[in-house]
Order: sequence, then C-alpha cells, then structure tokens
Amino acid sequence: MTIMRVNTTDLQNAFGKYLSLVEKEEIIVVKNGKSVAKLIRYSEPDFFIVHEEAKEYKSHRRVSYDEYMALVNTSDQRYELIDGEVYLLASPSFKHQVAVSEISWHFNNYFRNKDCNSLTAPLDIRLFGFATKFEEDPNVVQPDVVVICDKEKVNADGRYEGIPALVVEVLSPSTRGKDMAAKLNLYMKSGVREYWVADLERKSIIQYLFSAERDIDSLNTFGAEDTIKAAAFDGLEIKISGIMP
Repeated sequence: MTIMRVNTTDLQNAFGKYLSLVEKEEIIVVKNGKSVAKLIRYSEPDFFIVHEEAKEYKSHRRVSYDEYMALVNTSDQRYELIDGEVYLLASPSFKHQVAVSEISWHFNNYFRNKDCNSLTAPLDIRLFGFATKFEEDPNVVQPDVVVICDKEKVNADGRYEGIPALVVEVLSPSTRGKDMAAKLNLYMKSGVREYWVADLERKSIIQYLFSAERDIDSLNTFGAEDTIKAAAFDGLEIKISGIMP
C-alpha cells in the first residue's frame, strides 16, 4: 500500500475525498511540516459481538484472544470472551448494583484480615477450561463478585489467571441465558468449586457446587426467607432477604 501525505487544511476542506482515497493508500496528516496523524482503512471484523440484550445470534467463527484484546484496547466498552464469543456488557440496573453491593459488603466483612479477597467487577478473570494453559482456551469474564484465594496467580501486569474459590453473578433479564448456561459451563470446567446465581425477580439464589472432576456435585435453591451458607468458608452465610432490593 502506498502512502500519501496531506496537510491539515486540505484534509479539513476535502475530508470526504480522503476517506475514499484511504481505501487504496494510507494517508499521513501533516501540520506545520510535522506528521501528526495517520488515516488507515478500517475493516469490520468477520465475527459478531453479542449484545447482552440480543435474543438470537449466530457467530461466524471463534474469536482469538488477540482479536478480543484489539477490540478491548480500542473501545471504552466492557467485553467478555467466552468460548470464542465476544459479549458486550450492558450497563447494570440500579437494583442489580444494590444486590452486588450488599453481597460484596457481607463478603468484605467476612474476608477482612483473611488470606482471600472478595472483589467486584470490573476485573478480568482469565480462565481456560479443561486446557492446560490460558493460550489453549482463552476466556475472559468479569463476574459481579468473586473470591480469590490464590493471589500468587496475579501476574506482574496485575492480571489474574487462576481459579476463583467462589463466583457470584446477579442476573439481569439480558444476562440470564449467559449466566445460567455459558458461564455456568465455563466456571464448572475451569475448576471453580462454588457458583452462586442471584435472581432478583424470584428473590432467590441458586448455589452450584462443583466436584473435583469438574461436574455439578449439588444444586441448592434458597428463597427469600432462607439463609445461604458458603460450602468452602465456614461461617460465611447471608440471609437472602437482606441482599435483595
């Protein structure tokens, strides 16, 4: 591809023309004799970004981790990568955030001065399913609440690539299918031992416990008047009615 140099005045006066020319060559923008910017052709990716509100979709192909990171690094939006699908995260509702804050408050009180940390989104959790390393099956999610005990798995760049001890997702109408199917499967096959799904509409929490063989060991549902108790942490218990707005 050839390169054209154009000054800022010409660019302002004939921007449409240069948008057409950029299909064939890169354009360097010059101001006061110095190169200040470059116009290059943009090609739409040949995969779909799944909006959380979407009811039906069909992906063209699996998205690589490099493609996912290129998208993340050029956007102010938040995304997740699950089994080669890119999901655009919708802005959460007021009730959703109230529930997340209440759960987080209970967790933070419990884990204060302990070896584990309770954290909330946005925080990238890098998982790799049954694979032996992240590069073989890259997945990146941002759970609503996560408990991390293997803090040595946080690398020098501050990225976590381990196995959370407990994960909590608060359902929204747009995330129900993803949280109860795609994420359920991902957490199970990645070695997470406990997964809570908080349902604001039903005022309940489903507690999944996974076996060492990475299968569902038990499934328990707690209603508004019940108290959920964490399997892995003695004394960590929350009354459902106290966290549902």
